[in-house]
Amino acid sequence: MDSHTRTRTVQARLSPAHRIAADLDAYLGDPMDDGAGPFSYRAIVEAEERDELPPGAVEAVRAWGFPGYLVPRHLGGRLTTLEELFLVTRAVSRRSVTVAVVYGSGLLAVNPVWLWGDPRQQKTVAEGVLRGDLACFGVSEADHGSDVMACEARAEAAGDGLVLTGVKWPVGNATRGRFVTAYARTGLRDFSLLLVDKGELDPASWSALPPVRTVGLRGHDLSGVEFTGARLPAGCVIGRPGSGLVQTLKTLQITRTAIAALSLGTMDAVVRIGMEYAGRRTLYGAEIYRIPVIRDQLLKAHLDLLVAECVALPVARALTVAPGRLSLWSSIVKYFVPVLGEEVVAGVGTVLAARGYLREGVAHGAFQKLQRDHAIASVFEGTTHVNLANVAAQLPYLAGATGDGQGDDDLLADLFTWSQAPPPWRPDGRSLRLTNEGRDEIGARFEETAGAVVAEAGVHAAPGVAARLADLVSVVDDLRAGLRKGVLADPDDTSSVAALGRARRYCEIHAMVSCMLTWLHNHRAFGGAFADGQWLVLCLERLVQRIRPDTALSEELAPPVEDAMFRCRDQRRWFSLTALADDGGVRSDASAR
Repeated sequence: MDSHTRTRTVQARLSPAHRIAADLDAYLGDPMDDGAGPFSYRAIVEAEERDELPPGAVEAVRAWGFPGYLVPRHLGGRLTTLEELFLVTRAVSRRSVTVAVVYGSGLLAVNPVWLWGDPRQQKTVAEGVLRGDLACFGVSEADHGSDVMACEARAEAAGDGLVLTGVKWPVGNATRGRFVTAYARTGLRDFSLLLVDKGELDPASWSALPPVRTVGLRGHDLSGVEFTGARLPAGCVIGRPGSGLVQTLKTLQITRTAIAALSLGTMDAVVRIGMEYAGRRTLYGAEIYRIPVIRDQLLKAHLDLLVAECVALPVARALTVAPGRLSLWSSIVKYFVPVLGEEVVAGVGTVLAARGYLREGVAHGAFQKLQRDHAIASVFEGTTHVNLANVAAQLPYLAGATGDGQGDDDLLADLFTWSQAPPPWRPDGRSLRLTNEGRDEIGARFEETAGAVVAEAGVHAAPGVAARLADLVSVVDDLRAGLRKGVLADPDDTSSVAALGRARRYCEIHAMVSCMLTWLHNHRAFGGAFADGQWLVLCLERLVQRIRPDTALSEELAPPVEDAMFRCRDQRRWFSLTALADDGGVRSDASAR
């Protein structure tokens, strides 16, 4: 089976989201190919030198239909599940994080309209976005940052409408965007989200602020907008007046999850750049991949990427499978995956050494651009510390949580089975919650999950894998016990440095269990090196290394993972767990569940 047939086989037997992303990936071309148009690394870097987007880049993604994945299908768009948007964003991000952020800023702005807007608002915005209009979310203010309770922008009643006054800064798409979802004070303690169509305003009542100069994302419209007595029509409030704070917090649960796609795309890109360089750079008479420390860095970077897939994809699916759990899971993803991405970028930087510092040469200097651009991932939609604080606040209610049996098993299967499409999204803000109310089916079912993984590995995995997994399960169990002890010793402490440390540990354990569940729910369908399970042992060991740095990787289990790394490099495929499937394919027989 040739590489193209093998890749088509993989995509045909995965959920539709993977096939959609594969189509976009093929449409955009190989970024390593200088002839790949506006999405070649050469064109991307040359444009950045001018603080611009590559000429034709936005037009290309529009022509493919990317804006359609910002609009739900029932409103005329193409978006059926968040998994679809997540994977197409990953495809764009492995070339240009900047272009992906242009549309990510729009996603944040339009989601409140889908979740709470009335039919007129939804129709207006859907038609505009599908025509290519951009949108922005005006929440931040220069003096207040994420302190939304200190918002100074205000909207006061005037006739049958409102008058909006205030400055929103910094805001993505603030100048180029037609629509502004503006967060404003509408009472002494009330805040509302307002749908502002700049094309309908008196031009004298608003102005765009100058572009903000940034380290990365050069060419992205990051600026601001000032409203001075801007008259808004009746019906501009999105949903119930005074509910803007709750709406904002719920909306962020979706975009926090989607931001992980920026990190996965970046990890894919830098691992590819590192593998390409290590395969052609020679020192001491051999390619540098043979130098132990170089091989170690690239192998660990690849494992980190696989871990990120296991953590992020089920949470993307959760929007339609278990939306009430996103308050916790989206914060875990938003903390953990960008941090992994930063570490992968740093690790590959050591592989490139001086070449990674040059603005030319290897991949035309794209590594340096990816490094600068990805730095925003930990800042968007709540910083690393904000998201850890969200997790820490829920830990006292999660410490003693247990699963409820078959219902949880079915939920976990829906979250983690890659060959099964999640239910379609019919946006409804009422399905999202501000807390998980002490529920976390992923973590609470640890004993059952661990037992099933070890038992299944004893039958289906490669020799020796089950025994090593049993040892690792014991380590994870000890970590869970230590975490629970720490939480229960001081359940009122949810904001100290120690509390954030416990939240970090919870995220690490969540990642370990997510890897186990990904293997458990896909190994029969995937077969091959995926089912053999060496990757699972190595990913768990890699996660344990975060806590116990002297933990060694099981070198004897590395060859199948390395084979997949080289196959993805040579065939220009995504670095992904799907590359470990039997013959690159995924069986879709009914017994796979």
